[in-house]
Amino acid sequence: MVIGNGLLAHSFESYNKDDKFLIFASGVSNSKTKNPEAYSREITLLKKSIEQHRDKTIVYFSTCSIYDPDEMKSAYVQHKLKIENIIQTTVPLYYIFRVSNVAGKSPNPNTVLNYFYYHINNGINFDLWTNACRNIIDIDDVFFIANQLMKNKLVRDRVINIASPVNYPVKEIVTAIELFLNTKSNYVEVNKGTCFEIDLSAIQHIIEQPNLHFDNRYLPRLLAKYY
Repeated sequence: MVIGNGLLAHSFESYNKDDKFLIFASGVSNSKTKNPEAYSREITLLKKSIEQHRDKTIVYFSTCSIYDPDEMKSAYVQHKLKIENIIQTTVPLYYIFRVSNVAGKSPNPNTVLNYFYYHINNGINFDLWTNACRNIIDIDDVFFIANQLMKNKLVRDRVINIASPVNYPVKEIVTAIELFLNTKSNYVEVNKGTCFEIDLSAIQHIIEQPNLHFDNRYLPRLLAKYY
């Protein structure tokens, strides 16, 4: 069973008829929002879903922004940590996937690639945090990794990071989009941001499989695939 209608929910639609899992993919889509009602709606729906599906393994998508020093105190990250705690203390069987920045076909303007692509393609000025890095992963790779873990009952009942092995400096992401669009962007460099590591040891055996290609052409392939 799948709850939600966004990018993650659509990616996991094959689980709609799977009675063993409840894929909870109905979260707050804008990580910058400070609207308490948006967060309370997700908590209410999650608690109701847990209560109604005690027999299922709950699958929840959290965020790798928890490790970002610039974001860890944000309302969004604090909300995700609260949700994680609810699941860990009330659900007998679960997966909590902390996912990095997902790339895919999505109208959500707040995703990393959508944000930069829109601004660069339309010649709109934006701030470029010169010290920041972002980890970008294909939604299809998120599904592949999570599906491998779930189907094989691996590392269940814990928090698992799903991300690419590569962190991109934001300036490198902008340059890749400029090359893809054959244009120059209009930005102001700001001395802000950090790079942070994401522990992938729990999924190392999966990301090393030959059908996943986290190489130096990964980002250009994502641009060609989704834009």
